[in-house]
Amino acid sequence: MKITALVENESRCALKARHGLSLYIETQRHKLLFDVGPDGTLFHNAGKLGIDLSEIDTVILSHGHMDHGGALGRFLKLNAKAKVYVQRNAFEPHSYKALFLKLPVGLDRALASHPQVTLLDGDCEIDEELSLFTVTGPGKCRSPINDVLYGPRGRDDFSHEQNLLITQDRSALIMGCGHTGVVNIMDRVKSRPPTVCVGGFHLYDPATKKAAPAALLDEMAHALKEYGNTRFYTCHCTGQKAFQYLARQMPNLSYLSCGETLEI
Repeated sequence: MKITALVENESRCALKARHGLSLYIETQRHKLLFDVGPDGTLFHNAGKLGIDLSEIDTVILSHGHMDHGGALGRFLKLNAKAKVYVQRNAFEPHSYKALFLKLPVGLDRALASHPQVTLLDGDCEIDEELSLFTVTGPGKCRSPINDVLYGPRGRDDFSHEQNLLITQDRSALIMGCGHTGVVNIMDRVKSRPPTVCVGGFHLYDPATKKAAPAALLDEMAHALKEYGNTRFYTCHCTGQKAFQYLARQMPNLSYLSCGETLEI
């Protein structure tokens, strides 16, 4: 299994950095994208790395925000075979509250009826390798950075968010922003903890430059010590301040920046 960050907030190479996420993943059976980023950054960076996006057979959209799914329309014009899996309510209106304004951050709703798009209502087993699951309820270690995000019925409950579990000889848990909390997401797979967990922890607001409080980070680090055999790779919405704080307590935590590849 190989996991490459095609779109991510930071780059230490010639690839473009962008606020968003797209991971290119090769498994024994699949060439897939987990999220597609907000814009043309995906296509520029894939070209630089020699990755042919027309060969992608599966796309997973983690949730209904444009920094993860804004490039979907352009991708579907390039690739006519990939199946796209997304929660049905990801296409509902979503917004970010800045002061007294709510700014739209949702997906192109017209794409919900595209023939390549499969709308899901909860967990889904795609095949023996790929399965998707959601997390509901208040849970533990809630990030206050969530408070500025809204759905059509008020503050977002992130029922439109899904996570990918890839099962081979070794396993990988892939998250988008982890709005429902990495601790709660890991709890869903605690009977068989994954070899690696990759994704954002949603601990940083790029508009206000605000990071989650240290007390929350301490609570998270303590809870995640249960998974000492899992290697965590965070990115995107975690933010460097929170990452560095957590990494001092978690020797099994690293940062995955644009262009970097994990071989599992």
